[in-house]
Amino acid sequence: MSLIPSFFGSHRSNILDPFSLEIWDPFKDFPFSSEPQFARETSALVNTRVDWKETPEAHVFKADLPGLNKEEVKVEVEDDRVLQISGERKVEKEEKKDTWHRVERSSGKFLRRFRLPENAKMDQIKAAMENGVLTVTVPKVEAKKPDVKAIEISA
Repeated sequence: MSLIPSFFGSHRSNILDPFSLEIWDPFKDFPFSSEPQFARETSALVNTRVDWKETPEAHVFKADLPGLNKEEVKVEVEDDRVLQISGERKVEKEEKKDTWHRVERSSGKFLRRFRLPENAKMDQIKAAMENGVLTVTVPKVEAKKPDVKAIEISA
C-alpha cells in the first residue's frame, strides 16, 4: 500500500508505480506463502531468546517464554552434553465471526540447543519457571587447585 495518499481522487493500480495501492507479493502462490498463519507458525522458532551467563559456581540460562507455563516447556540433556530447551505455543482458536486487525504474538514450536562445557555437573541441573522466564542452572565442577608440595633443597 502506498504510504502517500492519493490527493487527486484516483486509485492507482499499476504495480510499477511506487505510489500504487496494490502490493505485489512474489510468494503469493507458493505453498508456504507469506500468509499470517505461516508467519505465526515460524516466528516462535526465531523469537525464543536465551541468555547464557557463567558465574563462578554455575552456567545460567534464561529464556523468555511469555504466556507459557512449565507444562508447555521441556528441558532435556543429551548424552553428549547438549542442553535442549523446547516447547510449543499454541495458536489462539479462531472463530469465523472474529476479525483480526493485527497478529504479532508468535506461536508454534521452538527448540534451542547448547553444548555444555566439560566443567558442567550434568547430574545436578535444575530448571525453574517464573513470570514467563525459564531459568536453567547448570552447576560447575569445582576447579581443582594443583597440589603444591615444597621440596627441600639439599646442599
